[in-house]
Amino acid sequence: MVYDCERIPSFSPRITLVAKIDFKKEWRHLYRPSAKDVSEVEVPALNYLMIDGHGDPNTAPEYQLAIEALYSLAYKAKFIAKKRSGLDYVVPPLEGLWWAADMAAFSTQDKSAWQWTMMIMQPDGVNAEVIAQATAEVEQKKNLPTISQIRIESLDEGHALQIMHIGPYAEEAETIARMHAFAADNGYALVGKHHEIYLSDPRKVAPQKLRTVLRQPVEAE
Repeated sequence: MVYDCERIPSFSPRITLVAKIDFKKEWRHLYRPSAKDVSEVEVPALNYLMIDGHGDPNTAPEYQLAIEALYSLAYKAKFIAKKRSGLDYVVPPLEGLWWAADMAAFSTQDKSAWQWTMMIMQPDGVNAEVIAQATAEVEQKKNLPTISQIRIESLDEGHALQIMHIGPYAEEAETIARMHAFAADNGYALVGKHHEIYLSDPRKVAPQKLRTVLRQPVEAE
């Protein structure tokens, strides 16, 4: 579907001055689910840079502007955090929350009616003060009007189902259906928003090899 506070997670790894942290490796249970079976996971509260929008991500100009601003701010924040405290990390992957006011439009792939929140997770050491400085520095160098719409916010999804989708974004429906069927079979109700984590760069990876984590928060019925 991609084309388609400061409060810090209490379980954040201890930061050193020598190792570059790759959260995809540190937190494999969150970023590397099975592609064969639906798994259950406890997702802690995590901080994200977030920006909201609506419309078809394939055609809506605001979507591309939002992504450009989000990455620009994420990389500037990483640079500032490293300079301030020695924190060095791989910028986490792009993630997205997707929904529609009328979920019938969502299920029928009426992308013009979709709502989205695109986001990039932020580790310990990247707080509102760092983001404010990063925003000011990016605004001085780039004309990115949507950068003022980005916020840092905590997301606490709790108990969730996950599965790795391998293939084009347009073919996610079957994988999502498997996850929803698992929920129904195990007495779970879907809560929260459909969540995707984009582990592959579609500019560099063939569509059939794209890897996307699909996540759905649930609760016992």
